[in-house]
Amino acid sequence: MFKIILLVIVAVLVVFAIVVALQPSHFRIARSIVIDAPPAAAFAQVEDFRRWTAWSPFEKLDPNLQRSYQGPAVGEGAIYDWVGDKNAGEGRATILESRPGERVRIELAFRKPFQATNFAEFVFKPVGDKTEVTWSMSGERNFLFKAFGLFMSMDKMLGAQFEDGLRQLKSIAESQPRG
Repeated sequence: MFKIILLVIVAVLVVFAIVVALQPSHFRIARSIVIDAPPAAAFAQVEDFRRWTAWSPFEKLDPNLQRSYQGPAVGEGAIYDWVGDKNAGEGRATILESRPGERVRIELAFRKPFQATNFAEFVFKPVGDKTEVTWSMSGERNFLFKAFGLFMSMDKMLGAQFEDGLRQLKSIAESQPRG
C-alpha cells in the first residue's frame, strides 16, 4: 500500500512538473488609459523617477521606502534604486530609452524578494487632443514563477496596480496647465 501511495505522489509531481514546464516562459502585462492632456504632460511624470512618488502604486507599498537616484535627473541613463520591506522589495530601475512625448523604456532589476530582470515601457499616443498612455511590463518566467502562475494570475495582480497608477497619472497630467 505504501508503494502505491508513493507512486501516486511521484506521478502527480511528475505531471505537475510537466504542466509547469509547458507554461509560456515569456510574459507581458499591459494596461492603457486615455488622458485629457497632451503627451508631454504625462511623459514628464514618467521620465523623472522623482515624480513617481505622486502616482506609482509601487511607491506606496512601504511608507519607509528608501530611495536613491543616480545619473541624469530625467531621460536615458536615469537610475532609481529602492530598498523596502517585504512588500516593496529591493531593486533598480534604469531608463534605457526616452523619446519625448512618445516612449520611455525601463529596465527593472529586482534583487529582493526575488531576482529578476524585466522591462517596463510607457507609450504615449496622441488621440485627437488627448493621449493614450499604455504601461506594460514584460520578461521571462522561471520554473517557480510558472508554477506560481498556475494558482495566481500575475496579469490580474499587477494589472490592477498598473490601472491604479494610470488613474493617478491621469489625475496629475490633467491638472497641469495647458500651454
